[in-house]
Order: sequence, then structure tokens, then C-alpha cells
Amino acid sequence: MNDENYAVHARNLKKVYKTGDSHLTVLNGLDLRVRKGSIVAIVGRSGSGKSTLLHLIGGIDAPTEGSIMVRGRSVESATEEELSELRNRYIGFIFQFHNLLVEFSVIENVMMPYLMYEYRVDRAYKRGMEILRRLEIEDKKDIKPNRLSGGESQRVAIARALINDPEIVLADEPTGNLDLTTAEKIKALLFGIVKSYGHTLLIVTHNPSVVEKADETYKLEFGKLKRLSDLTD
Repeated sequence: MNDENYAVHARNLKKVYKTGDSHLTVLNGLDLRVRKGSIVAIVGRSGSGKSTLLHLIGGIDAPTEGSIMVRGRSVESATEEELSELRNRYIGFIFQFHNLLVEFSVIENVMMPYLMYEYRVDRAYKRGMEILRRLEIEDKKDIKPNRLSGGESQRVAIARALINDPEIVLADEPTGNLDLTTAEKIKALLFGIVKSYGHTLLIVTHNPSVVEKADETYKLEFGKLKRLSDLTD
């Protein structure tokens, strides 16, 4: 398969953290190809480097060695302006701990990435409400995040990540802090939306039901990825 069919292509990634004379190698020669429109799950023990990998792909952190191509463009050699555009326009981030701004309402939190890209409040509001309806939480649009449940907060975080219609969604344990019933609901909503919009989803998870529904599953161990399944073959 040609590289143009991949949303993400990482080659020989290495990430080493240095503190004084100490060196911690988190990723060590990691390779990954993520096909456009696919759902890829990454599993592994805590501290194995799963979140680090997402941060490198999203341009939040830089690799020590290796290359990352996202949408056919090099991430590690991009300028800060190019990285900002990539993160805001083409990549949606969903974090485990929501990171919602408590001083703003639900709809204001969701609208912010859109307004950073194009300052059109009317369009941002319309798009934000569309996604909140898809996530079945439009009735919470005017309240503050501190009045939401964990599942509701995660739905708002998902809506915020999707408002700019990103080509790639990076999700770091989006159901990790939720009870089983709520986690299953969130997973179904997220998978349904990314499939209907044709997004590529790269999800770090410990949830077995997420793994079961993914197109491919990898285990991150000793700094490298091992493919556990490929349900599309």
C-alpha cells in the first residue's frame, strides 16, 4: 500500500528523556502505519509510552530520533506555525481528564477550537450544537463543566475535538475514568461519529470492548509496537 493511503506513518521513532546523567528510553525504534479512515487501538502497561506516542504524532512533543508523517507532511521538521495549524485544523485530541475550561459553558468550550481557526461565532455555534446533538448532550450547552458528570464531561471533550472536522482523532484513554456502562456508551458514540465522518481514530485504551471493535490493535512493549490483530485482513 502506498504512503498516500496512510493518515500516519512513523518510522524508527525513538524518544529518550534526560534528567541530569539519567536517561529513560520510552520509545526505541517504533514503526507505525495507520490507514486513512481506520480505527487503531494501542494497548500496553502504564508507563510504556502510549501517551508519549500520541504526543509525538500530534506535534505536542518531538522525537529524539526518527520521522513522523501526518497527512503526508513531516511533523518533526514542521515550524511552530505549521504545527499549530496541524493541531487545530487536522488533528482532534481527546484526553483522559477532559481539560475543560471551568469558567466557560459547555458550548463555549466546544466552540473554542473553531474560533481559533476561523472567528465566525455563528458557524462555530451551529457546528458545536450539531456535534452535541450527535453526542446526546445538547441540553447541557449552557451549564459549566463543574456541574457535569464524568461521562458528560467526556462527551463535551469529544465534541470539542471534533468541531473542526479533523482528519485524525487521537484519543488517550477516553473511557479510562468512567464506569463500565458509561464507558460503553461513550465508546459507541465516539466510534459511530468517527465512522460516519470518515475520521481516522488512534486510541490508547485498556478497554477490551474498544479493542474488539478496532480495525487493528497494537501492543506497545519495550519501546516498540507489536500488532495483535488486523480485523480488516
